[in-house]
Amino acid sequence: MAATPATLTARALLLDMDGTLVDSDAVVERCWRRWADRQGLDADAVLKVVHGRQGYATMAVLLPDRPMAENHADNAVMLAEETADLDGVVPVAGAPAFMDAIAGLPHALVTSADEALAQARMGAAGLRMPVTRVTAEQVGASKPDPEGFLKGAAELGVDPAECVAFEDSEAGIQAAKAAGMRVVGVGPRAAAFTPDIHVQDLTSLRITATPDGTLTLTTTQV
Repeated sequence: MAATPATLTARALLLDMDGTLVDSDAVVERCWRRWADRQGLDADAVLKVVHGRQGYATMAVLLPDRPMAENHADNAVMLAEETADLDGVVPVAGAPAFMDAIAGLPHALVTSADEALAQARMGAAGLRMPVTRVTAEQVGASKPDPEGFLKGAAELGVDPAECVAFEDSEAGIQAAKAAGMRVVGVGPRAAAFTPDIHVQDLTSLRITATPDGTLTLTTTQV
């Protein structure tokens, strides 16, 4: 169901990558299905929890009794596999124009990918990489912990309450809300997790800025 047209104001935007700017679902599914097979787990069940988290955190949810050192080791393998596999990585609809529109506005990327994977996927999708970004190497806790979003806001010098986060996953939306931010949920996964605004993709958002630095986000869906 289309979202009711709505408006949010902010002073900075914090952007998730996978599922929000970049459609990487095909790669994620391939890599995590292989991992599930190696672990003897049901792949469909695994795919319900992978989105938004760093790999080691997903593994900890799925294999709670396994030593965390093994999860981190597996995560390194997973990151290498995902970085090498860019088949089917495309921009979310509207993402190129959206990134162009916010080029001069305060914004940051906050992703569970590491720097190499973020560069690879943003490049494959033909999207401009934000100068300010918080990647996996820069945080000690994965989403749904708010650390990444709080760090992004701090690097932009904006109070979290004056930030709007863009997210597609349950873990990401939980992280943004825990950071005290309002959330634009992007895509079909986000609708179930009560974002402040939900849009099917980035074609249905307009952003304007006033001289005092206020950013106004308005949905165009009806």
